[in-house]
Amino acid sequence: MRRARTWWTLAGVAVVVWALLPALWIVSLSLKSPDEIGLAPRFLPQQPTWENYRAVFATSLFTAALRNSIGVALLATLLAVSVASAAAYAVARLDFPGRRLLLVVALAIAMFPQAALISPLFDMWRSAGLYDTWPGLVIPYLTFALPLAIWTMTAFFRQIPWELEQAAQVDGATPWQAFRKVIVPLAAPGVFTTAILTFFFCWNDFLFAIALTSTDRSRTVPAALAFFTGASQYQSPVTAIAAASVVVTVPVVVLVLLFQRRIVAGLTAGAVKG
Repeated sequence: MRRARTWWTLAGVAVVVWALLPALWIVSLSLKSPDEIGLAPRFLPQQPTWENYRAVFATSLFTAALRNSIGVALLATLLAVSVASAAAYAVARLDFPGRRLLLVVALAIAMFPQAALISPLFDMWRSAGLYDTWPGLVIPYLTFALPLAIWTMTAFFRQIPWELEQAAQVDGATPWQAFRKVIVPLAAPGVFTTAILTFFFCWNDFLFAIALTSTDRSRTVPAALAFFTGASQYQSPVTAIAAASVVVTVPVVVLVLLFQRRIVAGLTAGAVKG
């Protein structure tokens, strides 16, 4: 028993090290000077420097992209949570024709390849004036974030006793008041999990951001990294890209570490009956 536990511990440590190695390598690159990239590859920088981070924040390309990423991700998250709350409540609480079909269609949309939509969206957005705008990114983000949001929140709404909502209505609350003041607070873990997952999806997206934007007006950080250049045509932008990648990864890591229990609870909701 002890021997098996030791092997499982060693296997877990190996997996963690293997998973963290790329992240540690990016951090190491961000602390190297551009001249050190051309030398013999070494994991640790010879002379660590913060110049790459200062250069990144001094670049309007990155600061504008960071502002766009925060704005687009927060707006899409707010809309996704609001719409998914109402849709998940209807699926979990109301009895109407096509309820199961709605979940099947939502799952099918989530599995649809995003690359197949780029060309049609590009033409449609150019004609509608949505190309290179925040709404032009928020709309496709909602399309793929809502199915997961609806599935996650439906599981939470099904776990809430129906009697609580009935008691609120007996006390004089309208259906909307019962939903807003009773159901939503009780489903707070599901709402929070949905918000976190939607934010991550919008924050990390590259495909829509690179195809549906063309200027700093709405280009987000993942797409902006592709346009990073060195100080000259002979200098590699690898260290600057690594520094920018670390900056945009830190908020995601912090959120996961702080709210990992809520995220796991949201993903496993409804997995076990009783």
